[in-house]
Amino acid sequence: MNPEATHSDALVDVVIVGAGPSGAVSAKRFAQAGFSVVCLEQGDYPDYTLTQHEGEAYELARWRHFGWNPNQRRAGADYPVNDAESDVSALMWNGVGGSSVLYAAAWHRLKPSDFRVRSVDGVADDWPLSYADLAPFYDRVDVDFSVSGVGGDPASPHFEVPLPPFAFTEVERRMFAAFDRLGWHLWPGSNAIASVKHGNLQPCVRRGACMWACFDGAKASVDRTHWPACIKLGVKLRTNSRALRIEHDAQGLASGVTYKDRKTGQVRFQPGRRVVLACNGIGTPRLLLHSRSTRFPHGLANTSGLVGKRLMMHPVSLVGGLFEDFIGGWEGPFGQRAYSLQFAETQAGQDFVRGAKLQLMGGGPPLGHVGPFPWGTDDDWGQGFHRQIRQRFGHSMFFSILAEDLPDEANRVELDPTLTDDDGMPAPRLIYRASDNTRRLLAFSEGMAQRALVEAGAYQTVVAPIVRDTGWHVLGSTCMGEDPRRSVVDAWGRCHDVPNLFVFDGSVMPTTGCVNPTGTIAALALRNTEQAIAQAQTQRGNAAQA
Repeated sequence: MNPEATHSDALVDVVIVGAGPSGAVSAKRFAQAGFSVVCLEQGDYPDYTLTQHEGEAYELARWRHFGWNPNQRRAGADYPVNDAESDVSALMWNGVGGSSVLYAAAWHRLKPSDFRVRSVDGVADDWPLSYADLAPFYDRVDVDFSVSGVGGDPASPHFEVPLPPFAFTEVERRMFAAFDRLGWHLWPGSNAIASVKHGNLQPCVRRGACMWACFDGAKASVDRTHWPACIKLGVKLRTNSRALRIEHDAQGLASGVTYKDRKTGQVRFQPGRRVVLACNGIGTPRLLLHSRSTRFPHGLANTSGLVGKRLMMHPVSLVGGLFEDFIGGWEGPFGQRAYSLQFAETQAGQDFVRGAKLQLMGGGPPLGHVGPFPWGTDDDWGQGFHRQIRQRFGHSMFFSILAEDLPDEANRVELDPTLTDDDGMPAPRLIYRASDNTRRLLAFSEGMAQRALVEAGAYQTVVAPIVRDTGWHVLGSTCMGEDPRRSVVDAWGRCHDVPNLFVFDGSVMPTTGCVNPTGTIAALALRNTEQAIAQAQTQRGNAAQA
């Protein structure tokens, strides 16, 4: 126990830090297996009443409460992130639901080749597991997250999609016709958004506000899909509880978590037989680095020196197209109307490796037609504002381009030497630069997106290369692998140095693929939780026999 802690809570089987997708998936499965579980979450439940989504001021008010960047949002649970040396700003939600409160909910699986990047292309590393190992868990989380779409995509491992797709609009019809003429792949979007009532979710009304919290209860954020079930199963969710340190005993095993109860101001200690980190690719290395001790002077579980390193942030560029006639396009789902994996693998004869996804998006609501996302500029306001809105609203569609991000140890999360949060804990400092390979890959993909938009009838295209506020996918900073010298955790998310300490979030991913990662993160969390359960049951059986 940390001597700073003034109170100690009752011992439990599992302490989870973070109530986002991986924490929620893990908490539910542990509880179903009969484990006692406490989850510490530094924020609270999202308050969907803070903005009147049917009011005239909604588009202005949404950024105040449901903005993406914690440095701009500055809510009580947020901590500052020094991103001055990063090409991309980290976007996250600190509260119950984690960043699923704000994600677009585009839902994918990695392709089999994405687990074998070193074998296929001679770069990065192969995963210590295969697509086949993860496939059964993908199947289960697809249902838990109410995924809608169309099965059978020949370019993707998706075979069964639980819920039906959304009806096509003029945006999809035009783009599918254009891709057919080009002879390219395009497939209806798969999204963790209910197209019909499913579980706790209501049918989507296609408001198009997905990325500023779903007020209609249709998007699969885990505050809706998982936490009600977790609470019924007996999980103790402690909100407004910021983890400060992971403690360990004399044998180097994790003994629990010291945390700040932000409601009372007390520093408390939650003991646990095992500790699971689910704090994302920034929060997890931050906590491990801050938990240094005499035994672990460079940070807990950091004998490899890789905690915080190999940060990957999936740089995104956008290509918009303007059309003379009215095509609509504001309807939801906002994030993914359709997608193309035509260029998702290394292209022969090009000067880059790996690939990118082209993700078709509508124009969204009126004020979605200004600013760097998606139009690449901040100078849209002023004398020509109304003319510009008339030109763009209902007359535009665009592609977001998600490029595979290869690991580089120079890209990293560190503890800032001077900046702290309001509890005195060092803030994370990001050092991240998009590689030359990424920039060449994006430039090629931007050209392909422009070609598709022109084929669909666009009279003008606009490119916004590497939009800064697109760092939703923060991955790789506690990478998994078989060799303890070259990885932080094993194939089951268990720390090599601390065998009862687990990392179940996206920071364990050795590579990113070129698709949205939440489906993979959730499947990994489910798989690895079941392994931890089986291991614990075996240990209990052996102890009973002894």
